[in-house]
Amino acid sequence: MTLTNPISVKKILIVDDDTRNIFALSLTLRSRGYTCLSSTDAAKAINMIQQDDTIGVVLLDMMMPEMDGYEALGRIRGDKQIKDIPVFAVTAQAMPGDREKCLEAGANAYISKPVNVDVLIDLLNTYL
Repeated sequence: MTLTNPISVKKILIVDDDTRNIFALSLTLRSRGYTCLSSTDAAKAINMIQQDDTIGVVLLDMMMPEMDGYEALGRIRGDKQIKDIPVFAVTAQAMPGDREKCLEAGANAYISKPVNVDVLIDLLNTYL
């Protein structure tokens, strides 16, 4: 019988207001052995991070209604309990300066949509 240590199993939280993006990304990551959670709402995602210390990385869409990724990043980085969690900005914005804007807002990494899965996996291997 093989036992896994649940503390060493880190989850990926995908935060995106478009459920199709969540579905595609989580399907891809799960097929590679990652455990994924999701939220279509940034405020709920922040609560999830605060309540679940097994979340190891957050993939955060930057353009969402109500609370966008920039505001969410500010709240995450301002919360002593969760400020150090790695957050990857995932966005369709790929204009000059968008990457820098995301990193300045507190993202650990920037990934443009459509997501290059190989680049994402490399980043996940670095941070998980």
